[in-house]
Amino acid sequence: MSSIVFALPTVDFGLYFENNTSPEAIRECEKAADGLRDYGAILVKDPRVTKEDNDRFLDMMEDYYAQSHEVKMRDARPDVGYQVGVTPEFTEEARCIRDPKCHQIIDEMTEENRPVRPTGPDPKWRFMWPIEKLSVETKYARLHATPVIPEAFKDTWTDVMDKWGGQMHRAAITVLEMFAIGFGMAPNTIRDMAVGGAHLLAPTGSDLEKHGKIGSILAAFHYDLNLISVHGKSRYPGLYIWPRNENDRILVQVPDGYLLVQAGKQLEWLTGGEILAGYHEVVVTKETLKAVETARVTRPDRPLWRISSTFFFHLSTEATLQPLEPFPKDDNRYPPICVGEYVSNELSHIKLIKDEPIGYAN
Repeated sequence: MSSIVFALPTVDFGLYFENNTSPEAIRECEKAADGLRDYGAILVKDPRVTKEDNDRFLDMMEDYYAQSHEVKMRDARPDVGYQVGVTPEFTEEARCIRDPKCHQIIDEMTEENRPVRPTGPDPKWRFMWPIEKLSVETKYARLHATPVIPEAFKDTWTDVMDKWGGQMHRAAITVLEMFAIGFGMAPNTIRDMAVGGAHLLAPTGSDLEKHGKIGSILAAFHYDLNLISVHGKSRYPGLYIWPRNENDRILVQVPDGYLLVQAGKQLEWLTGGEILAGYHEVVVTKETLKAVETARVTRPDRPLWRISSTFFFHLSTEATLQPLEPFPKDDNRYPPICVGEYVSNELSHIKLIKDEPIGYAN
């Protein structure tokens, strides 16, 4: 399969922080809105985020996932849909496995740009760590479960996770402010709807010793169910995205000093489809293997695990998910629904909770 390396739209937070009403800042806000609408993803340069913090986080997660299966399983919480603690490999399934619309999307792609069609659960592990404490009562308690601290990392885990997750949380808030301004809304329009959301630092771990062949799926073709996702730079490439306005898939390269921001399904819902949740996958590529060979030389004693420092930013669990002004209402595709109910249903579709899923028209 062919691929291209493409530079996504970039947004500079520094100009917004200097003076958020300046012409330069407004242009950056418009770039954020246009980029998420046209590509479903943007790269943001945030001066508050450091490579040192990212490296410290990646090192700890590599060490965590390098533990034995038995040790890691002590941190699993299936009773709350794995919304805290570790999700074992071969547990989460892409919704696309059973979703006719997703198969139609794949069928309409050119052969060289099709994803690897998902057929079973992903081989990746994931750890869910909540970043913002719930400030309102909710009947969706499993979306706000008590955090899990791995025993072997009890002295450092909270500090490392909260510091890195907090930086990504702040980046998400800034993106939402700029996005709102870019679409002519008040900067706090969407930001305030996210207070009390089930925000999760959710790094995946993929064992490249076991799953290191070209074409191996690490995370099958899917969209994210949350509002926006923020990613730090991974040590091993392999993330492909399918932009709305491009015929070719993009192999994402996150430059040093940048974060990747992707639109999730909740943002699609709020905008009535003006912005679409971006489909993406993670597979082993020749670029992945090149990074593995480099790591064997430069970091010979380190675990060969691909970590994605994913952060899921959600609307408040009790908020109503529906299109906002100035976006058109579309109750057929985007009917009003409580965020907690929507998230719970999506989690059932990807086999993290056992409730019977309800289909959505969109």
